[in-house]
Amino acid sequence: MQTVKITVNGQVMTANFDENATSAALLAQMPMELPMLNLYSRELTYRFDSALPANEVHTSGYAVGDIAYWTPRHSFVIFYKQTGEVISDLQKIGHINNGDLTQFRSLGTVVMEFEKA
Repeated sequence: MQTVKITVNGQVMTANFDENATSAALLAQMPMELPMLNLYSRELTYRFDSALPANEVHTSGYAVGDIAYWTPRHSFVIFYKQTGEVISDLQKIGHINNGDLTQFRSLGTVVMEFEKA
């Protein structure tokens, strides 16, 4: 696992990234700033222009704090609210270890910084 520092609106969180091809592709791009769009009142999302590798795609639920990649729209996703949905074509990337994710509920598009810790 690789620890990643995530900064949003001055708040610093950490996440553990799993060891898989998708995580490796993202880690290779760090440090990076991404404008994350608030979608469906449950997630912050950034859509990459092209696909990332994803070799362990599943249909699954998620936990609050999960970081994932949704392959159909090349979407990097941070889940901040549980809705009980099961989502197809989802590649797990990691999980946020700390921080108040409820703050994301009131955000619109927000720039998030990601760097290896």
